[in-house]
Amino acid sequence: MPYLLLIMERLEARRARSLEEGQRAYARMLRFTEDLRERGVLTASDSLRTDAVRIEVRDGKRTLRDGPFTEAKEIVAGFFYLDCKTREEAVAIANICPAAEWSTVEVREIGPCWEQ
Repeated sequence: MPYLLLIMERLEARRARSLEEGQRAYARMLRFTEDLRERGVLTASDSLRTDAVRIEVRDGKRTLRDGPFTEAKEIVAGFFYLDCKTREEAVAIANICPAAEWSTVEVREIGPCWEQ
């Protein structure tokens, strides 16, 4: 079953990190990624930059807002797209993700959004 791990990081924490701290954290995440690849559960992963655009259509009016968004308290810093046998396996992987030490790792099963 496909699962998405979303790395939800507080923007102020990312900004407060020194270059060396960021490089060490990134190296740990690369090792974690390689471990998932070797285990055969990784479909895709990547970091996400903070420059984004938000699109909304309300009452036929389209609004585009460029980021980064100063009102945001946290950002989606990256993702892991996994193929796990069970939810428990996906949660166990999220539990050992290094990013859980400095951010929140959210586990989402991928599937139709209208089914609950």
